[in-house]
Amino acid sequence: MSRRSLRRSVRCYLVFALGTMASAAAGQERPPEHGHTGRDHTGREHMVREHGDHEHMGHAASGGLSHQSHLGHPAQRKHAVAKRKPPAPAVAHMDTAHMDHEAMSPAHTGHGTDGHGSMPGFLGPYMMSREASGTSWQPDTSPHEGLHQQFEAWSVMTHGFINLNYDRQPGPRGADKTFVSGMLMTMAQRPLGDGTFGMRAMLSPEPLMGASGYPLLLASGETADGVSHLVDRQHPHDLFMELAATYSHNITANSSVFVYGGLPGEPALGPPAFMHRLSGMDNPEAPISHHWLDSTHITFGVVTAGLVLDNWKFEASTFRGREPDQYRYDIERPALDSFAGRVSWNPVRELSVQVSYGHLNSPEQLEPEVNENRLTASAIYTTPFGDGHLWSATAAWGRKMLNPGETLDAYLFESSVILKNNWTLFMRAEQVAENELTHHIPGFEERIFSVGKVSAGGVYDFIRTDHAKFGIGGLVSRYLLPDDLKPVYGRDLTGFMVFGRIKLL
Repeated sequence: MSRRSLRRSVRCYLVFALGTMASAAAGQERPPEHGHTGRDHTGREHMVREHGDHEHMGHAASGGLSHQSHLGHPAQRKHAVAKRKPPAPAVAHMDTAHMDHEAMSPAHTGHGTDGHGSMPGFLGPYMMSREASGTSWQPDTSPHEGLHQQFEAWSVMTHGFINLNYDRQPGPRGADKTFVSGMLMTMAQRPLGDGTFGMRAMLSPEPLMGASGYPLLLASGETADGVSHLVDRQHPHDLFMELAATYSHNITANSSVFVYGGLPGEPALGPPAFMHRLSGMDNPEAPISHHWLDSTHITFGVVTAGLVLDNWKFEASTFRGREPDQYRYDIERPALDSFAGRVSWNPVRELSVQVSYGHLNSPEQLEPEVNENRLTASAIYTTPFGDGHLWSATAAWGRKMLNPGETLDAYLFESSVILKNNWTLFMRAEQVAENELTHHIPGFEERIFSVGKVSAGGVYDFIRTDHAKFGIGGLVSRYLLPDDLKPVYGRDLTGFMVFGRIKLL
């Protein structure tokens, strides 16, 4: 396929995504009067009845659509067994007419849906709310937003967002740009034997912003032309972010083995990708620590095998170490020349912890002789509070050990508060040891600089329908530089971004 044809394809995708969101925005749900006939994850029909003071509102007829944004409850996990059994009780959650990220305690009851909260995970006998990007985990109290459909034995979920952004980065190395970012993802699963078979497809409109991406001071990684490093800019993500399949086989009521394969996919390395973390997904900027923590979330060739033992997960991956090239519309040749391993632990419903290590063979196209060993650790905490609010925070550390080369560390803390009145507030603080910022400046080629960034902002959803919300937002960023870099970046160290957003519910 020619590059021109691929550009036409991505434009068609963007039209399709906008059409999907527009049709979702126009859609309306009618609550059932008494109950409805649905199917559990085994495909067997069951009757959903009243739960608390509200009624179950899912559409379980074939092709039916439901709005869902709630989590698995501990009582449900007890019902997830190796052999398929009758479905667990419906999950209680607060009124989504006011907030889609609902509190998950029994005190916050609202109306449920026969959708995501009662769907099993792709990788094991637990609720799907535990799963984030690739095979990574997040707290069980994490909400999921999306459109849900049932096609006989298949349960299908579609979620995503599109942002229209205006970005202004300060100083002589900054710039301004208007661009589109976002993603659209569809996941499908069905029972198979004593387990679950799943498929995923995730696409991005970001190739439309151009090969050089958007201005983002202190960011580095990948290339726009195959000749020079991208510095002080965030690269666009590829059109195909994930095309993957999974199969999990239940061993006992709380354990399983699983396999995951993707072209592209995400290996078992690092925390969930930033656009999938509740603490960071509403922030339209990529973290400057991205290439220390979660840059492997688009990898052309991944095979992962793992074991789930209750609240523990052990997994190993083989994958292609090379990062995506500057051609963002294609699927690159796969290779399995690198490896990674990760241990994840969810000790309580509100907390998810991971430690991972990986060896990346020749990750940088412009430095093919350099390999990288990467070590990461992270903790994600998500909890309801007050009258229907939700708080999530992520703390993460990543270390790049270049061979030959330096050892470089990065630290991240990010947080978001989702308020019941349609406001979401977010912040992020980072510090990284950078060796690419001054490659082109004589006398500075080999320098390592410790640099930082603090940003804060929010988004207000001014229109909300059953299946979509429309918001406007903004953020302000402050860059923290050592004295040696201030003449390079100038005295103006404050940038900002404003954006409009459509997000599926």
